[in-house]
Amino acid sequence: MSCSTSGIVLVVKMSALSKPEEDLQDPGEAQGPVEAQPLGAEVGEAASHLASYHPASSSTPVEALPQEILDEMKANLMKFLLLKYRAKKLTSPAEMLNKVFRDNQEYFPVVFSQALEWLQVIFGVEVKEVDPTEHIYVMVPTLGLTCDEMLSDGQGLPKAGLLVLVLSMIMWSGDLAPAEVVWGALSRIGVYVGREHCIFGEPRELLTQVWVREGYLEYRQVPDSDPARYEFLWGPRAYEETSKQQVMAFVLRVRQRPLRAFPLLSEEAAREEE
Repeated sequence: MSCSTSGIVLVVKMSALSKPEEDLQDPGEAQGPVEAQPLGAEVGEAASHLASYHPASSSTPVEALPQEILDEMKANLMKFLLLKYRAKKLTSPAEMLNKVFRDNQEYFPVVFSQALEWLQVIFGVEVKEVDPTEHIYVMVPTLGLTCDEMLSDGQGLPKAGLLVLVLSMIMWSGDLAPAEVVWGALSRIGVYVGREHCIFGEPRELLTQVWVREGYLEYRQVPDSDPARYEFLWGPRAYEETSKQQVMAFVLRVRQRPLRAFPLLSEEAAREEE
């Protein structure tokens, strides 16, 4: 199974998503399902809001912690937030501090900020503020894409982040992306055809069968190609749920972030090229 070494802790934690959510929170503290439109904030805004919850009791700088400990905290927080996302439940800084950080609350702001980046880019999940006064947050799919709601067993990890990447590649290829270009681009981030990925599964099946069946992509043979070549296009459901302008704006925001947001997808590919 393909996944970068630095993502091992994360993958182990994500595998625990099959456990009941009650294992992570007291039943009496759980927020109910949310159907309200998110009022919102981008990653940076959410992180800056929650920075106000930084406890002042510790004099140890965050940078002094070993990276593996920070990664462990980040994996635990992402696991917690993804469980909330699956259950369509709200959360708050107080709940995150109590349920995830406990004795390490002084590290909450920096870990939260990095976790939001990973959630958005890798899993396609965004954290939105629904109550600015009480700082109540909800997890929603990036760009409104609902592909993750179609998971047959309800246990798979969100994959909308990869879908956004593929849609953007099609856009920048003139609305017709040759299959070999898509596979080559995915291999550079550690997602290989014919190899099971720890988050996305086998990419050929996902792109040419699952997302075609769901209407997010079209996969067709290039006319008169011999030997046969194939290309990807946006499917009708992609046009229904998002737009090229929204995808472009999202990708431009992502490109402005430092590489540390993407080690799970980038480190293995970098080693392959060495």
